[in-house]
Amino acid sequence: MWHHERHQRICSLINTFNQLSTERLVDELGVSKETIRRDLLLLEKSGELKRIHGGAISVNKEEPPINVREKLNVNEKKAMVKRARNEIQSGQTLFIDAGSTTTLLAEELKKLSGLIVITNSWEVAYLLESCNQEQGVSGSNQVILLGGKINPQLKSTFGQHTISEIHKYRADIALLSPVGLDASSGASSFDHDEAAIAEAMVNNADKVLLLADRSKIGKVSRVSYCPINRLDILITDKAIKDASILDALKKGARVITS
Repeated sequence: MWHHERHQRICSLINTFNQLSTERLVDELGVSKETIRRDLLLLEKSGELKRIHGGAISVNKEEPPINVREKLNVNEKKAMVKRARNEIQSGQTLFIDAGSTTTLLAEELKKLSGLIVITNSWEVAYLLESCNQEQGVSGSNQVILLGGKINPQLKSTFGQHTISEIHKYRADIALLSPVGLDASSGASSFDHDEAAIAEAMVNNADKVLLLADRSKIGKVSRVSYCPINRLDILITDKAIKDASILDALKKGARVITS
């Protein structure tokens, strides 16, 4: 791969995931750490990205839209949601936020019954309710779609009304997918409204289960909503190498690798 092609690939990856480690870029491009470090130095000088300890972050402040995120790491996400299904039992009440990973989770939950699912995601609600219609009411899952303002891009509801409705319920598990998970910042989101929804779900659930593929581990987004010591279960697609995150997780969270 010529250096200009490699630079384009690096920029594309960084802008997609907002932050990547040097090790991840080495894996993706199949070159040495020294080559990646030189590339990052040159790309920073040209204003394409910003170097940080152990990697680089995007200078593009926008998170990829949901239709882009739905196509990223699909196989990894599918493996994670299958593991998440094993942590859920009939009769439980679940909070589920909106996102590409939690939409795939809804597909898995269709295989279970006797759940009460409370969500702000139209897609999660539709997938589970359409399954109810196919199977009939007996043994199906109860679905509660939270009201509020409409976010057509994320296909969800948000705002103070949505948060007020969340506070009316108590869930056994909050199942959430963050933009980033870092030892000091915990789980974080790019959007303030999305973070507020997730935080309310965390505060009204007995357990918190996060689904975060490797692109999110060690990453910090704009708004933190769940400290790492509040986390009960983390499901990810690859063994975590970040020592600071591992040390923080050992204090109470169970890590499951799909």
